[in-house]
Amino acid sequence: MRIPLGVRTHAGTVALLAVLTALACLLVSGLPRTMQASYDEALRRSLTGADVTAADLTVTGAPAQQPGELHSRAEFEYAAQRWRALVPAALRPLTGPGGHISAKTFRTPAEGKGPIREFVNLGWLSDADRRVDWVRGRAPGAPTTMRYAGSTIPVIEVGVAEEAESRMGLRVGETRLLGESVHTAVRIVGVFRAKDPADRAWGHDADVLHVTHAVPADGPEELHTTTLMADAGLAALADPTRNLTYRWVFPLDPRAANALSAPGVPAAVAEFRRQVDVQGTGLISYRLATGLPQLITAFLTALAAAQTVLYLVLGGLFAVALGVIALAARLLTDRMERTLALARARGAALGQVVAAGTALTALTTGPAALAGYAPAYLLPGPALPIVHIGPLAVVVVTVAFAGTRVALAHRTPLRERRGDLAAVRPSARRVTVEALVVVLALAGAYLLRARGVSGSARQDPYLLVIPVALTLAAALITLRCHPYPLRLLVRLAARGRAAVPFLGLARAARQRATGALPVLILLPALSLSVFAAVIHDGITTTQQVASWQKVGAPVKLTAAGLTPETIERVRTAPGVERVAPAMTGRAQITGTGEQPYVVAVDFAQWRRVNEGAPISLPALSGGTSALVSPALGPRGTFDLTWLSPLRLNAQGVIDAVPGFYAGGQFLLVPWEVLPWHAADTLLIKGDISPAELARLVPSATIETQEAALRAIQADPLTGTVRTTMVVVTVALGAYALVAIVLSLVAGAEGRARTVSLLRTLGLSDRQARRLTLLELLPVVVITAPVGVALGMGLPAALGPGVDVSVFAGGLPVADHTPGLLTPAALAAGLALCAVAGAYAHTAMTRRRKLDAALRVGTD
Repeated sequence: MRIPLGVRTHAGTVALLAVLTALACLLVSGLPRTMQASYDEALRRSLTGADVTAADLTVTGAPAQQPGELHSRAEFEYAAQRWRALVPAALRPLTGPGGHISAKTFRTPAEGKGPIREFVNLGWLSDADRRVDWVRGRAPGAPTTMRYAGSTIPVIEVGVAEEAESRMGLRVGETRLLGESVHTAVRIVGVFRAKDPADRAWGHDADVLHVTHAVPADGPEELHTTTLMADAGLAALADPTRNLTYRWVFPLDPRAANALSAPGVPAAVAEFRRQVDVQGTGLISYRLATGLPQLITAFLTALAAAQTVLYLVLGGLFAVALGVIALAARLLTDRMERTLALARARGAALGQVVAAGTALTALTTGPAALAGYAPAYLLPGPALPIVHIGPLAVVVVTVAFAGTRVALAHRTPLRERRGDLAAVRPSARRVTVEALVVVLALAGAYLLRARGVSGSARQDPYLLVIPVALTLAAALITLRCHPYPLRLLVRLAARGRAAVPFLGLARAARQRATGALPVLILLPALSLSVFAAVIHDGITTTQQVASWQKVGAPVKLTAAGLTPETIERVRTAPGVERVAPAMTGRAQITGTGEQPYVVAVDFAQWRRVNEGAPISLPALSGGTSALVSPALGPRGTFDLTWLSPLRLNAQGVIDAVPGFYAGGQFLLVPWEVLPWHAADTLLIKGDISPAELARLVPSATIETQEAALRAIQADPLTGTVRTTMVVVTVALGAYALVAIVLSLVAGAEGRARTVSLLRTLGLSDRQARRLTLLELLPVVVITAPVGVALGMGLPAALGPGVDVSVFAGGLPVADHTPGLLTPAALAAGLALCAVAGAYAHTAMTRRRKLDAALRVGTD
């Protein structure tokens, strides 16, 4: 067989096979790259948004004896080079070239001037000249000395932050004594402010910029600040009674992080920690302070959930795409069957016939696969092995399928087959294989519910293909069962006077072999498409609920000590419809000593504020009733001390208070139990902007349900999952339509011959369209409802094995009730495709000459 002639003869089928192959290769090459790029972006965002003290690597040193102290910048910088040399190779890309060093004292008491104890700590930053501006006075210089109590003590020049100047009364030119038994003096020579307060490095040195207020349980109030001194001041820190600590901060570079290397980071941090620990001596001890392993572990948990869900649907998409390509390859081999049969009859060996049949398939799919594979390099993301293996697998499977079909069809020359006249019983081997598929699918679904797959960063390949296996099992069961109702319909149609219903249903019943592959494609495509749509809808709905649970109202305003005048000003502001006041605080249960958090809220107003919201609010009856958290446990009447003594009656247990608490020990009580009408929270309904509320209450913190929802949806992993679900739903729906079209085209030749013959007997165009529709009836009417029902039931069948709560604000996605839009759209699309195919087929058969249908051996 000449390949160019075959391409010309079957140009339409070759083009269809090429397009399907190119699209499948583009999906299998492009989607993994974009998904991995989104994983990397999600990791970088999570690390960028994490607390700097948790993300960075900080080596701390605590000198135990004076010989272990460092007294010059050169000593600190030499130690920094030593620490960098010990960083494992897996961590080096994550640690940028920057960083800084600090030396600070802590809990250094200062000479008191009032009832509040003041602590003025000494601090040195290696990059202070880059991070601060001196707004008053000058930068510190070298230490001096002074006489105090008959001895000479060092005087260290320091600068203080603007906040310390205002809150602690530290003034330029002032000298303060530090210490209790051994004294050091500090002379304040300047006041500074941060050049860039948003610089992440200040997360390690917040004590330098701000004053810390502490209220110990057994002492007076305390104010703490850390000053800045010059390099020369390091030599004056030699005091064995002083609490001194050194820090070498190696900042994390989130831009260098990627999801592929993330699993190795915790082990590398553990190795670095071990290396740091062994550097300690009896003079000084070292330790590594970082929360990077916890951050990576939390990300890997979310990543495992994302990969599980995406692998489930993408595996199904790939399987369906292969099935549709196989259907197109079958159509091509069917079109070549007469040519190959003639060659076989003229003495061609089976190998020659198979080579001729597969050559055209290989020359079609090979360049098409390359055409789909090449554009994937234009997409962001690393080239994973699947990017290269996927297109090759598509070509190999397609060519192998075509070669197998040709070999089975032409094992013997001139082998006549009339599969439309007699049904062949399936072999025992085939029945055994199909039963095994069904058993494995059901067992896998059970294991998936029992074990789950989202808790581990490593995926179980067996459990990840369970949804595909379930849909394949359902397709096999449908194939075995649908002939029985079809035969009943044939018998009922045979009793009628109309010939078209009987002929159409009879042809459908006799084409089980040719209709098997479309059913095996259509049912998984429909079920997985609906499954993806249901998961997407479940995530979207739960995100809404999570945002309402987080805020508790359309708008929540929190500020300490809201006065009745402030509340009334907010209540009467333009756009505000309802306001529910609430008061929060910490109380103590008399007798047990427990100190739960308490929320007192105006329940009636709160329900009006949340009218129409997708969350249910708790109810209380009685002015002294309370709802308690599970951590407090059920109890009867108890006494509570909060603002004033209270006696409350616990009416029940509540898991969470929307907008306030979702765990721990807490109580929910009516606002009426307050001894006076106090509030620190306003739950607001209305069309008022956060900026306007901030203008009305400048000290308030404002949260909105819409902002909370945007924050949940802004996570890159969440966006990737939702976007992929939409893409997969559309792609699988399109493949379902293609399967219908290919099923219609595959039987077009025989159907056209039958319709042309029947037209010589008086068959009308309308009857011809009805005949075509009735022939497609089993595929559309039986397979489609089964596929849609299976897709709706898959989330419930898989149960906790697929945990997508990480993408829904932490709430479990338990409500998998889908809307009717996706199933209705798919059903309507299939119906329209079948109707359009019937009309198109009737139009094409109308052009056939009726006398040609009466000639033996011709079309």
